[in-house]
Amino acid sequence: MRELSQEELCSCCASTTWMAAVAARQPYADLAALTAAGEEAIAALDWPDVEEALAAHPRIGERAVAGRAADGEREARWSRTEQSGTAGAARTVLDAIARGNAVYEERFGHVYLVRATGRSAEEMLGLLLARLANDEETERTIVRAELAEIVRLRLEKAVTGR
Repeated sequence: MRELSQEELCSCCASTTWMAAVAARQPYADLAALTAAGEEAIAALDWPDVEEALAAHPRIGERAVAGRAADGEREARWSRTEQSGTAGAARTVLDAIARGNAVYEERFGHVYLVRATGRSAEEMLGLLLARLANDEETERTIVRAELAEIVRLRLEKAVTGR
């Protein structure tokens, strides 16, 4: 399997610690080995490294723009596709998500992160509202799991060229 560039890795996860950990183990035998390494690297991140990754993610319901990666357009395109469940949502749902995003960020200090792929706007809103009741430790565990799911999907896209 070919090695992923720094830009490709950044499109998958913007944590510099994560990128270094995954890059250091290249080349990978196959996609399964790459995704396993990606998950291990996420599990090993300190919370500030997770926050660095979160900073690259747009709010649910907001249009992604090209990020800091040299190939930030790829990341923005992926994010728009991942959030396609919000495309046809009712204005009331999108407004509720925007209000929930603000409350979530005030409560937890970072963007609400959820694997949006395959989820409707209503489902993401329901998850957001439910997660507002979490304590910080529980929420950090969920955020890390959601980040791992997003990264796994993005690594697959990077390898397959989707």
